[in-house]
Amino acid sequence: MKVAIQGVAGAFHDEAARKFFGEEIKLIECDTFRLLCEKVDSGEADYSIMAIENTIAGSLLQNYGYLNEFRLNIIGEIYLRIKMNLMALPGTKIRDIKQVFSHPIALRQCAEYLNTLSADVIISEAEDTAESAKNIYEKQLVGTAAIAGEVAAKMYHLDILAKGIETVKKNYTRFIVLSKKPQSVSNCNKASLSFEVRHQPGSLAEALAIFARHNVNLTKIQSVPILGQPYQYSFHVDVEWQDSDSYNTSVSEILRHVSGLSVYGEYKKGELPSEI
Repeated sequence: MKVAIQGVAGAFHDEAARKFFGEEIKLIECDTFRLLCEKVDSGEADYSIMAIENTIAGSLLQNYGYLNEFRLNIIGEIYLRIKMNLMALPGTKIRDIKQVFSHPIALRQCAEYLNTLSADVIISEAEDTAESAKNIYEKQLVGTAAIAGEVAAKMYHLDILAKGIETVKKNYTRFIVLSKKPQSVSNCNKASLSFEVRHQPGSLAEALAIFARHNVNLTKIQSVPILGQPYQYSFHVDVEWQDSDSYNTSVSEILRHVSGLSVYGEYKKGELPSEI
């Protein structure tokens, strides 16, 4: 099974892919989220794993845009606890560190810890957390550290100098699983939809109230600009239900109140990791 991820082996996307599909997968490493979508759209990858939101950084708006553009199908989701670690070549001490590399979001998530390092330490942005670790290993960069996950440290033979350095410990990322063709998912209890409403007072509230009337829980709403239509938006929503008939009825009813309704996927709700 070929699974496209953003980043390199050992990245959090890699962890999420293996959590969902298991270890027997072939990774297709992608520099960008767009390329990740292109790999699935072209058939080069069977599936892709794409981050869609983080409990600290919020929604990844560009990725909602890619859902619109590529019209891929969501067949599942995974929540991953994001634990950041400072790592370097074996034998390195924290006092030896002259430069730290990581993804800009990871650097922001670890800002308080980074402020405890020497003022002479250079903090540098990189394309990916795991790639920062990989570069240190492949180039044997002395005096250089990366911030990445524990899997990356093991994969690239680096010592973890400090564990759990993220400022907010309850740090989770939600990943969605994408496929080219829709797939039937047993016991599905969650869906991702998008639609547009009239530019009139109360039109959005009227549409959303339909879910409440049918006991369908709205867990996420995200407005996304419509390209070429200034100040016009589509609304992406995630909903959950216990009774599938209630969900089906609400979708049938909402069709009369919105335009451009798209169902990106009906799938099984992912479980938030219980550890703190």
